[in-house]
Amino acid sequence: MSEISAVAVSVCQFSPTASRADNRERIAALTADAASRGARLVVFPEYASYFTDPIDDSFSANAEALDGEFVRHLQAIASVHGITIIAGLVESAGERVRNALVAVDATGLRAVYRKQHLYDAFGQTESDWIEAGEITEPQTLDIDGLRIAMMTCYDLRFPEVARTLVDAGADVIVVPAEWVRGPLKEHHWTTLLAARAIENTVYVVAADHPAPIGVGHSQIIDPLGVVIAGVGSAEGIATAHLEQQTIVRVREINPALRLRRYTVAPR
Repeated sequence: MSEISAVAVSVCQFSPTASRADNRERIAALTADAASRGARLVVFPEYASYFTDPIDDSFSANAEALDGEFVRHLQAIASVHGITIIAGLVESAGERVRNALVAVDATGLRAVYRKQHLYDAFGQTESDWIEAGEITEPQTLDIDGLRIAMMTCYDLRFPEVARTLVDAGADVIVVPAEWVRGPLKEHHWTTLLAARAIENTVYVVAADHPAPIGVGHSQIIDPLGVVIAGVGSAEGIATAHLEQQTIVRVREINPALRLRRYTVAPR
C-alpha cells in the first residue's frame, strides 16, 4: 500500500420513504452537508432509493435499473461535489427485486453489491420479496489510495462475507443497513461492526436508518474496533478521517490476516 494522506468519510443516517423524489432530494442535501465537511466518500443506508415498512409488492413497482433515475441522480450530485457516493438501491429484477448497493462518482457507476444473505430472521422474511445476490468476485473501488468494498445489513452476521472482501484487498468495508429494532438489536449491531473491524484489521463504515424502525448508531470504526465517529438514534451525519498508515500500524501488532490458516469458499 502506498502512503497517502487521510481520507474524510461521512455516514448519513436518514429515513428513506415511499417517495423516490423526496429521497433523492434528501440525499442531495445531506451530501452537500457532508461535502462541506471535506468528505471524499459519503455513505447512505440500505434501501435509500425507496423504502416502506413492512416490505410489500410496491418495491417491485418502484425498483430501478442500474442506469435508472436514482443512479443518474447520484452521479450528478457526485459530479457537483467531486466525491463518491454509496447508497442502497431497490434494483429491478423481473417479478422480484434485488437489494443492491451502488458506488457512484462523477464518471458513473463504479461498483455494485447485491445482498447475499436475506433477512429471514427475527420474525422477518425478506426473501418473500427480494432475490438474493449471486456469490461473485467482490467489486471494489479505490478512493485516494484506499480500497473500498461493500456488504449489506444482515450480511454482517456472516463473518465470511467480510473476509472475502478483505481477501480482495479491501482497506475499508462499507455497510449500509436497515438494522431493524428489537431486543438487544443495538448491542448486536455495534458488537458485530466492531468484530468485523477487529478480526480483519480494516475500517468499517456503517450507515443505518434512524429510530423508530432502525436502531440508528451509524458509525465509523477503526481497525482496532474503536468508534471514531458516530450518530445516535436520530437523523444525522458523522465524519471521520481514515488513514492508511493506521491499517499498516495495526497489522504490525495484530497480524491476524497473515496468521490465519483457513480460506473462505462458497457453499
